[in-house]
Amino acid sequence: MAHPLNLLVIDLETRPDVAILPEGRDPESFPKPIQHEIVTLGFLLARIERDGEYERYSVRKLGAASIAERGEREILAGFWQMIDRQKPRVVTWNGRGFDAAVLKQRSLIHGLTAFNWHRTDPRFGYDYRYEFNWHCDLMDVLSDFGASPRLGLDEAAQALGLPGKWNGHGENVAEQAATGDYAAINQYCEGDVLNTYVLYLRWAYFSTRLSVHGYNLSVRNLLDYLEAGREEHPHCGDFAAHWQACAQPCPIFIPEAPSEPGPQAPESHLRSEDVLP
Repeated sequence: MAHPLNLLVIDLETRPDVAILPEGRDPESFPKPIQHEIVTLGFLLARIERDGEYERYSVRKLGAASIAERGEREILAGFWQMIDRQKPRVVTWNGRGFDAAVLKQRSLIHGLTAFNWHRTDPRFGYDYRYEFNWHCDLMDVLSDFGASPRLGLDEAAQALGLPGKWNGHGENVAEQAATGDYAAINQYCEGDVLNTYVLYLRWAYFSTRLSVHGYNLSVRNLLDYLEAGREEHPHCGDFAAHWQACAQPCPIFIPEAPSEPGPQAPESHLRSEDVLP
């Protein structure tokens, strides 16, 4: 099986495309993916480094592309080009239900093609729901594909002591775009990306993609990246500050055995007599 070279965490902020909304629709209903115009595409690109059977991640760039600087077609084309060039594993929260659906359906409107998305692995590639090597939709995965209730991003983030939606809400995006406040939209979108990335780190450790040492290195790398960008991008520092100040009993770092990086050693597991009558 081919392996991705990078990790790409994405999040979309959108507004209804009034030009194609059907007449007489319920104004309170949520538009279908193709009826959403992309306002901002937020992303975090990290390098996947191999450590034997495990991975670890090093942040390369956190950013956002919005219609304040370019058209929707250019945003979409840039995304597919990034997939072609970087060959990443894509990480989303409800991406199969919304973000990826919007990207694909809006690309039909603009006459775009997505070569690497469809040619990477025709059987177990980006569109295959039950393999996480190329696209991991965390909301879908954590619900066992709908077998248990699906978590909202804010719910999952706050349960783990992350800031969650501390700097905005999606319901405000259309109004903010109408007033030209794209900076606020971009910062909110990047906040969602950061929450999703840290949740992915936890899941990657739980699912044994990361060793405990690789997890801690990946978290430290993220915190260092956010601190380095604090002056130019204060919301990056705000995310780290909120996270580190949280009283939730969920440690930022996971304790490591003195000389045994990796999953818990068997002797650290509960014994059967601890849990059985």
